[in-house]
Amino acid sequence: MIMRTIQTLLNAQDAMDGAGVKIKRHSTVRYALADPFLMLDEIRSDDPDDFIAGFPPHPHRGIETLTYMRVGGIRHEDHMGNTGQVLSGGAQWMRAGRGVIHGEMPLKEHDKMHGFQLWINLNSQNKMIDPDYRDVPKEEMAHVLTADYLAHVLAGTWTLDGKEYLGPLDKLEASSAILDLELKAGGQFEHDIPDDHHLVMMVYEGQVEVAGNAVKRPQMALFSQQGGLNVTSSTGGKALIIHGVPHKEPIANYGPFVMNTPEEIEQAIQDYQNGVLV
Repeated sequence: MIMRTIQTLLNAQDAMDGAGVKIKRHSTVRYALADPFLMLDEIRSDDPDDFIAGFPPHPHRGIETLTYMRVGGIRHEDHMGNTGQVLSGGAQWMRAGRGVIHGEMPLKEHDKMHGFQLWINLNSQNKMIDPDYRDVPKEEMAHVLTADYLAHVLAGTWTLDGKEYLGPLDKLEASSAILDLELKAGGQFEHDIPDDHHLVMMVYEGQVEVAGNAVKRPQMALFSQQGGLNVTSSTGGKALIIHGVPHKEPIANYGPFVMNTPEEIEQAIQDYQNGVLV
């Protein structure tokens, strides 16, 4: 099997979002090899002051988000009447489509938080479809332990230890697949990736290696097109592995809105200001 190689290595940037939440951010909107993935945020702190203010109600249009909690929990509320909690090991998928207004607030009984939010671009035909939402607890995911790794299957089809597993988040745009991989020291993970998919990998703990090239926390690797993935770790490392079909469309973005043209962005802003986004 031909293996993909790292083409670009990105370092996370310190940022602040919501009502003052400290995050590590990978903004990939301008990287063609990351298409259709726009941004990946990581929140990781044992100081509640870093995250407790949360993300009060705010709008989105033209994207979908996947939120994954490793430690702690958040409560989601949106204009459609959806409410839910995402606890340790669980995930939440939300399609903004033509418009959604939602809030995400940390659960106050948790004094630590470690979680991620991935923004996935919707293609031009799907940007104005109806919004949707789903919570998935840890118990609905497959967790596969081998001599080399522990893998948590969030979305897509993965062949692990000779068996095929399908993640519970099955509505993701661009046939996106997401795996949380915990490689043991000396461990190896190899997997085929569809040739028409783009592949990104974000290391959130320790270090992993691809063809002898180290990827360390909190770096993100963008890969060459076509071929599989072979990743090892000499000392142990944890990473999110994400792949999906690129849209190859123009992107116009402003804050929480991601469309194809500046005119569509202006329309989204006007719709929100006029109270007709949702």
